[in-house]
Amino acid sequence: MLAIARIVLIVLLSIIICIIGSIYCLFSPRNPSHVATFSRWFSRMSPLLGIQVDIRHTKTETVPKNCIYIANHQNNYDIVTAAYAVQPRTVTVGKKSLLWIPLFGPLYWLSGNLLIDRHNSTRAHNLLNEIIQNLKNKNISVWIFPEGTRSHGRGLLAFKCGAFYSALAANVPIVPVCISNTSNKIKLNRWSNGLVIIEILPAVETSTYRREEIRALTKCCRAVMKNKLAELNAEVTNREVLG
Repeated sequence: MLAIARIVLIVLLSIIICIIGSIYCLFSPRNPSHVATFSRWFSRMSPLLGIQVDIRHTKTETVPKNCIYIANHQNNYDIVTAAYAVQPRTVTVGKKSLLWIPLFGPLYWLSGNLLIDRHNSTRAHNLLNEIIQNLKNKNISVWIFPEGTRSHGRGLLAFKCGAFYSALAANVPIVPVCISNTSNKIKLNRWSNGLVIIEILPAVETSTYRREEIRALTKCCRAVMKNKLAELNAEVTNREVLG
């Protein structure tokens, strides 16, 4: 019964957000400021899923205005959890197929996000060039899931190099975002589904890397995120056991 009530509420709220959001975006379509706004709206549904989200920013430095955020991509619940961490004037890169999801697809595009066709290498390359030009000429940041797909409990998958190529070409830092495990954690029939920790890590400067060192930069960022995810998952386990 609890699962049914949750599903109904989440579907209804998602429909309302998508309809109101799409209408709102029509007054200034493709404005990158919209993405953070509607990400916050979706993130407000976390209590409906019975989860507490603890988001942490790096205390030793401010997040750069222009950067590429990279985050681990776990499952469909990312639209509620990862949404907490989307910063102002940040657009995300998603699969072209997202456009065809009823109601959500139009909002995703109208709010300024970017769509990539992974089955067309020419279009994918053109999108990377567009990302580079936007980072150079506009006051925006870009959010990319470098795994390229949802992990579904398989841990942190191998990273693709597109995000790192764009960061080097645009001469902007990379900011890792780590989201503790949500795979097999959220049960819709369970009232409380515990804690999810999101941490925005210190920026990784790319200016010291050359183009031929992209793979080294990719491996470095993945290692940083893998270690931090292990820390966050252990902390979540300890806090839930204690209490």
